[in-house]
Amino acid sequence: MATVSDFVIQRIKEWGVTRVFGYPGDGAGEFDGALGKAERDGTGVQYIRPTHEEICGLMATAHAKFTGEVGVCIATSSPGAFHLLNGLYDAQMDNQPVVAIVGQQGLNALGTFTMQESNLERVFADVAVYVQTIVSPEQAQAVVDTAFRTALVRLGPAVIVIPHDVQGMKMVEPAPENWVSRSSAIAPSTAVVPPEAEILAAARLINEGKKVTFLVGHGATGATDEVLEAARLAGAGIITALRGKQVVPSDVPFHTQQLGLLGSLPSLHQITDCDTLVLLGTNYPYGQFLPKTGQARAVQIDLKPEQLGLRYPTELNLWGDVRATLAAIIPHLEAKPDLSWQQKVATEMVEWENEMAAQAELTYDDGVNPRRVIHEVNKRLPARAIVTADAGTTADWYGHHIRLRDGMLGDLSGRLATMMASMPYAIAAKFAYPERTVVCTIGDGAFQMLGMNELITIKKYLSSWSNPQLIIVVIHNNDLGQVSWEMRTEDGNPVWRTAQDVESVDYAGWAELLGFTGIRVRDDSEVEAAVDAAFSTQGVTLIDAYCSRNVPPLPPHITFEFAKNTAKALLKGDPLALGVVRDSAEALVSEGVERVKGKLGLGGGA
Repeated sequence: MATVSDFVIQRIKEWGVTRVFGYPGDGAGEFDGALGKAERDGTGVQYIRPTHEEICGLMATAHAKFTGEVGVCIATSSPGAFHLLNGLYDAQMDNQPVVAIVGQQGLNALGTFTMQESNLERVFADVAVYVQTIVSPEQAQAVVDTAFRTALVRLGPAVIVIPHDVQGMKMVEPAPENWVSRSSAIAPSTAVVPPEAEILAAARLINEGKKVTFLVGHGATGATDEVLEAARLAGAGIITALRGKQVVPSDVPFHTQQLGLLGSLPSLHQITDCDTLVLLGTNYPYGQFLPKTGQARAVQIDLKPEQLGLRYPTELNLWGDVRATLAAIIPHLEAKPDLSWQQKVATEMVEWENEMAAQAELTYDDGVNPRRVIHEVNKRLPARAIVTADAGTTADWYGHHIRLRDGMLGDLSGRLATMMASMPYAIAAKFAYPERTVVCTIGDGAFQMLGMNELITIKKYLSSWSNPQLIIVVIHNNDLGQVSWEMRTEDGNPVWRTAQDVESVDYAGWAELLGFTGIRVRDDSEVEAAVDAAFSTQGVTLIDAYCSRNVPPLPPHITFEFAKNTAKALLKGDPLALGVVRDSAEALVSEGVERVKGKLGLGGGA
């Protein structure tokens, strides 16, 4: 006898699901039992059980990001369901299709304040594009199908709540009767293209631009060829948002990487000087780094209509899929004979890369230069590698030094900026692409949050991966570094060590305890050998890099406010003031030297 749980498992398979990330519990007991039975019968899905429900949510989001499929996570009733929230907010804010299936106490318990009975529809109402409780077998088909369809079309998380007794009810085929919906497990097309008049208007706007810049986000994933062809015809420079880094290969000479505090100077110059801005699949949120109002004509293409025209006063807003829409625009683009704008962008990028290499060579009295570690990792990335980062200063080094070549993938938690997503993302990437090398770059604060325990998950599943190479790079500086710098630069406050200090742990020793390779790096001279060893090890390697806590994540252009607030923080008695002043000065001198060399054509700068 098939139950509602049996049906749900079969139905999610019809939606293309082959892997779920779950953690069991009594509120989902019948459903968990059905998952186990399906596994034994060979009719189930791969069930990945990490160490915590929050990891399940983050892994489901990462799976969606890396594969383009719907990510699925499963948890029990209120306590487990609540733990999913951070991962689901990650999906909501980064526009990813995820379906969460959560347990609930029995129907008769609803509204009676019994143990673990919470109003889960109210709990998930803010985060979910769709949330619904299945209250009868006849309703199950429509709820499951609507959850998947809505997650795909509205690009966000959907939540299915199944009470414990409903999970075990006998499944029935929905009949053609009043109040019963009969639905299909057919994914809707999202290859949306705007009307011809809007296509022509967009092409005309781009053709009329003399200095065209494309700002490309993760929403342009899958449109690499179209983005490059449109940029070639338009003579455009390309900037990628941090999550759009994988869309445009790093060896495209007029791709200047990121924009903003962890971006490049050529990207800033593009934005400052462009007369036309084309926003492709991005909801770039930092308005202070976009052109001044009236400086540039702008067109935006996005599948999220509520994000069109939101960050900059655009002249045209095209509601559509980036790939399909660009394919329609390209035949109407005129090849620009004057490529001086694009060539200027490419020349400046060569100078910037020299500058980043110089920053990586600086030495500090209190530890290894973290830039050097990530710079050397980048040099050794094999073809089709996948790189993840957390949202601390590691994101700065990821933006400044990681260059994703064609076929590589890279991601982090974007608008939610959750610093602990790097390890869950890396493990989800390894499940999605077990044949590829995965590199997790993570700070010690993030590693203590959701990294150390996940080494246990890696140990549990390592034998199932065809290529066991997974490299974890821990930036070990005993400091919540990004927050420390934000305190100084945003609010003019000194570092508060009571809150900012991270207890030092032998991270390499923890890896060794689990049977992995641990490498300790305490001096800059040891970096290259350590990275070489990691990439030559066919297994899990953790590089424990004891880094300076004073290395400034300098923006490409030091604003007056940035400098003023930092000075205020130091004058208020920042306990690390001496190191901050010295190390920031060294970094600024290095930047200045490289820029001068570039202008003079010295040291390969031109």
